[in-house]
Amino acid sequence: MYSNIYMDVDLKMPVLTDRAPGLTSGTSLIREELFPIREVARMTGVNPVTLRAWERRYGLIQPSRTESGHRLYSMIDIERVRSILGWIERGVAVSKVGKILAKTEPLQVLERIIPDEFVQADYGQWQQQVNAAVSVFDEVQLEHIYGQIFSSYPLMVVFQDILIPIWKLLLHRHDAFGQISEWLFLDGFLRSRVLQRLLLVRVMQPRRVIVCALADQCRELEVLVTALYLSSIDSAIQLLAIGQPFDELILVCEKIKPSALVLISNHAPAAELPRRLNRLAMGLDCQLFLAGDASDLAQESLAGSSVGCLGNEGGGCASV
Repeated sequence: MYSNIYMDVDLKMPVLTDRAPGLTSGTSLIREELFPIREVARMTGVNPVTLRAWERRYGLIQPSRTESGHRLYSMIDIERVRSILGWIERGVAVSKVGKILAKTEPLQVLERIIPDEFVQADYGQWQQQVNAAVSVFDEVQLEHIYGQIFSSYPLMVVFQDILIPIWKLLLHRHDAFGQISEWLFLDGFLRSRVLQRLLLVRVMQPRRVIVCALADQCRELEVLVTALYLSSIDSAIQLLAIGQPFDELILVCEKIKPSALVLISNHAPAAELPRRLNRLAMGLDCQLFLAGDASDLAQESLAGSSVGCLGNEGGGCASV
């Protein structure tokens, strides 16, 4: 998508600084690794011209500067670049990304006080172990690591911070021979384990919630993980198959009689989506919710309607 034409003349090696960008002199000084713009372009695939435009025109990133004026990016900045790129690839206009990031990065200030390498170190170690097991297709070892992760962290952290990031990385890393097989191996493993957990807790919950993906707008694992988040709030989850016709949802809900219907989409919502959702809500005898990335993007257009927005990280699940 982006050309890798590097136009800045910058330092070639990462630089260590005693303070994260944006910290005052009164803040505890901690060393942080910084990278020049050429290295950031190599790491993210976004060329320097685009990086500078995101900074100057849209204010999406704010790298620090050397005394000579060269830009230096922290790992937090680099992750933000990747996040911006992800939203653009979902069809969101770059001019709207900043507002979305403001909602989805509420801990940005805290992350700059606590260096990213401290916050993410444990997660990174687990991800390395997962990647090592996946690279040799070792299901026994992967099962062992998966169990350890679940015994060490809350459900949200397990997927949102550890497993889903590496799943997404492998999903888009198809340069070398065998990498598609690696992603399929991990994807199949995670889908089966999440489904097992859903079946285990379903019989213990008093309310029934239907979870369904909007057509071609997310992958099965994303649907399963959202369902798992919802299952932790006293809801028995019933999943509808990928490809469920939107126009037949009212019929399905009439038969099942759920407490709520949750639709999932990770794409930028089409202009007519709010209208379609409101019309659907009028024909239902249960609550209607939208989850996934589309939920954040459509929140304003759905404000005041009977359609609830759960967000893209499960944070709104308690309202179901």
